[in-house]
Amino acid sequence: MTETASTSEQPWPVRVVSQKISHWIGRLGWIWVDGQVAQITRRPGTNTVFLTLRDPSADLSLTVTTNRDVVDLGAPGLNDGARIVVHARPEFYAARGTLSLRADEIRQVGLGELLARLEQLKKLLAAEGLFARERKRRLPFLPRRIGLVTGRASAAERDVLTNARRRWPTVDFRVINVAVQGPSAVPQIIDALAVLDRDETVDVIVLARGGGSTEDLLPFSDEALCRAVFACRTPIVSAVGHETDVPLVDYVADVRASTPTDAAKRIVPDLGEELRLIGQAKQRLDRSLRGLLDREQHRLDALRSRPSIARPLTMVDVRAADVAALRDRATRNLVHRLDRAGTEIEHTLARLRTLSPSATLQRGYAIVQREDGAVVRSPGEVSAKERLRIRLAEGSLAAIVEGR
Repeated sequence: MTETASTSEQPWPVRVVSQKISHWIGRLGWIWVDGQVAQITRRPGTNTVFLTLRDPSADLSLTVTTNRDVVDLGAPGLNDGARIVVHARPEFYAARGTLSLRADEIRQVGLGELLARLEQLKKLLAAEGLFARERKRRLPFLPRRIGLVTGRASAAERDVLTNARRRWPTVDFRVINVAVQGPSAVPQIIDALAVLDRDETVDVIVLARGGGSTEDLLPFSDEALCRAVFACRTPIVSAVGHETDVPLVDYVADVRASTPTDAAKRIVPDLGEELRLIGQAKQRLDRSLRGLLDREQHRLDALRSRPSIARPLTMVDVRAADVAALRDRATRNLVHRLDRAGTEIEHTLARLRTLSPSATLQRGYAIVQREDGAVVRSPGEVSAKERLRIRLAEGSLAAIVEGR
């Protein structure tokens, strides 16, 4: 069959697709691959050795086929969990549709090389800000629920649970058991972190593992795990190994505990200690309150001892005498002014009476007025037959002018 473009009318058979995949993979050539040995299979009676090589940061593995001599020469005593570098050529078996690596050289990564790689990774993560102090979060004083990621039935799990409940008996845990070393450790820990980080009831997450060799603690220095811890919204406490063990996750976590027991002390307060502190605070409050009451009582006593407070009527009596004197003075002044005003009124009345027309009329005089009320002062001001009104002291008369 000629190789034409694949269409819905002319699709490629599976064998053609498999052959093309094999061709493209074959073009990759020889490569160096870094991984962790998940399984070693040596077939009896043959020189062939099958290795399952797993990526420590992902749930992904490949089968490596090599000779027993290659293994014995490059990595004698190779065991499951070892970190190796292989020189291999990818092969795709078209008949079965499987991918594998055929290795002609294997090198076991030594401790010195591992430490050098970790130091290089540490510098990279630090440069990206994963270790920055300003991004680390404070732990809650009393978390509602604590997430714990640790090995199943491990001493680390027992130390965290026992010591935390000894400090605060009602503390609540959600425990997820994972592999803490080996090829599957990193994926399981990352998955557990994701589950606990999504749980709204979990206020803090603890990564706990007991001590071990540098190789045993390698999962906690894995780049993928460090980035997963950095991405968590929930505060993370790293309690991996002993005091001297410092995997990279310690630098990324919000709080580093030297041991799982130390982690228990950091995540919950000590109930006995808190009760003691409350008792001390209560005693200080009582002393402060009693001191305040004593000071205020002294102030009240001092105020009450003042003359104005001790003998308040003295001030009232003095003011009462002043008021009485002012009232008498005002009364005398008012009487004097009234008397003087009365005398002035009498004098004014006498003068008014003296100058009043009525007084003149009393002496026999009369006032002649025309009908319009005008006073007649001369005969020429009236005419014959004009009516006049004559006002006397005891009344008035009407008159008619007869002549002049």
